Amino acid sequence: MSGGRLDLVLRGRRVVTPGGERACSVGVAGGRIVAVEPLPLGPGGRPGVGSGAGPDAAEVVELGDDVVLLPGLVDTHVHVNEPGRTQWEGFASATRAAAAGGITTIVDMPLNSIPPTTTVEGLRVKRAAAAGQVYVDVGFWGGAVPGNLADLRGLHDEGVFGVKGFLLHSGVEEFPPLTPAELEAVLREVAALGALMVVHAEDAASIAHAVAPQGRSYRAFLASRPRGAENLAVAQVIEAARRTGARVHVLHLSSADALPMVASARRDGVRLSVETCPHYLSFDAEDVADGATLLKCCPPIREADNRDLLWAGLAEGVIDTVVSDHSPCTPELKRLDSGDFGQAWGGIASLQLGLPAVWTQARERGHGLPDVARWMAEHPARQVGLTRKGRIAVGADADLCLFAPDETFVVDPVRLHHRHPVSAYAGRTLRGVVRRTWLAGRPVDLDGAPRGRLLSRGEA
Repeated sequence: MSGGRLDLVLRGRRVVTPGGERACSVGVAGGRIVAVEPLPLGPGGRPGVGSGAGPDAAEVVELGDDVVLLPGLVDTHVHVNEPGRTQWEGFASATRAAAAGGITTIVDMPLNSIPPTTTVEGLRVKRAAAAGQVYVDVGFWGGAVPGNLADLRGLHDEGVFGVKGFLLHSGVEEFPPLTPAELEAVLREVAALGALMVVHAEDAASIAHAVAPQGRSYRAFLASRPRGAENLAVAQVIEAARRTGARVHVLHLSSADALPMVASARRDGVRLSVETCPHYLSFDAEDVADGATLLKCCPPIREADNRDLLWAGLAEGVIDTVVSDHSPCTPELKRLDSGDFGQAWGGIASLQLGLPAVWTQARERGHGLPDVARWMAEHPARQVGLTRKGRIAVGADADLCLFAPDETFVVDPVRLHHRHPVSAYAGRTLRGVVRRTWLAGRPVDLDGAPRGRLLSRGEA
């Protein structure tokens, strides 16, 4: 490495770059990656002595053979809930959990906080609540609800990464759903702004006519959120995007039936992307016990054959990203005492566990860590325009994750950093442990002062 004095050099046999996994020296100065150089290997495949890093580095970290250096993950689907429902989760606890899970950037959803982020004032209230509390970098989504069409330009100008809308009841009264006509009007405004809209795609009428969820039966709950409701809503979103020319992203895809529609729409030039979540890739309906409300989420966890097709969609590139949809609540709201799926809050708290959960399954299916980094770091960053995130490459932010891919652990909710010790993964053995996380070239100290930034679209 050449040039001025570097703040940090990391040298290891396994570094995941956009070109794949290779032996590299990664040089950092001023919070950015300034050099990524091949690392000559000596006997036994170990880095050669003195290779890659010179005395002009303030700190040199030699990475062991049992770890892999990944780009810091980017999670674009997180419900922090502060202010207003901070008893469910908050910026300090959520971002600690993120950092402990190798995530260095999150984008916070506009609902479950009070006020919701549907106006510029609501955004400013949320940013004020987050200021000084965040251990990783944090951006914000705006919200699209009936009656706030005129607010979308202001939110866009204030730097939100896009706007979110629901096609059915969101679960909270202060964030109502859009009708089909309202969705189309929002998409026309989004297209005019050159913005992105993200959509919770389940059809309200279909679900209204399905069996009502009640009691402990998971099969009954699954019937209350049928695949057809999700498929129909995805089709509606696709056609609205086709008519308006807007760029649209389908959130937390659960039904693999929709994948052929997505692929077809893209071939037609519709500007469409799709995400799924670790829980849809990890669990299947056949193994969800009655009363296991820790596993309630909307749309729901579906059958094993559906899960296999979601993995195929990832492998084929039809699904673009894997993000958490971290949607925590208090233990009481999960109705752990009664196990009533009709009454329990629908959301899974998984921010800290996404990387090992996905890696556990990905490894068994023949995928490598470069695939996981693409789904969970590079592609989410690209989706929201974070051009300096999600890659180990010259010019990128030095946001990094040191991961031990062969180490296993049993999930103990008490050891997690999000606010409540509640986890759908409790007692599950996962593979892969995050050993260390760097933000802008400095290790994240979960017991120290938070150093994360509040991001605006276009600045990073």
